[in-house]
Amino acid sequence: MAGDRPVLLGLLLYLLVAATPTVLFWAVLRLLPAAVSAWVERRRRRQAPAGPTLESVVANLRRLRREVCSGCHRTQLRRMAAEAAYDHTLLECCRIVDVDAPLATAGADERPFARLLTEAALENAGIALDPP
Repeated sequence: MAGDRPVLLGLLLYLLVAATPTVLFWAVLRLLPAAVSAWVERRRRRQAPAGPTLESVVANLRRLRREVCSGCHRTQLRRMAAEAAYDHTLLECCRIVDVDAPLATAGADERPFARLLTEAALENAGIALDPP
């Protein structure tokens, strides 16, 4: 019964059986380290936050709010700097919480009203700007 199969088919089966473990071993050696390093990098990126935490941004927001609302600035420059820092932190908090911020598109004359609307949107999102 040995003559039923052609010789070429027998050679192809022999090459397949002989070469498959070598090719698989080579593929594992080449692909496994790349896959493991990609998996580790993806876990590292997922664990590290992209920016500051919500808690630190809210703490800065409350501190700057107290400073802006106190009104005891020695110069106009300090008052403007405190308001600019407060606005920036307010927008950062809105970005983290994913709340629409009217302050982002407001002009210079509309900024106080837009600031109030943005503060109200954050309060509606559950962030207490004036904790008890």
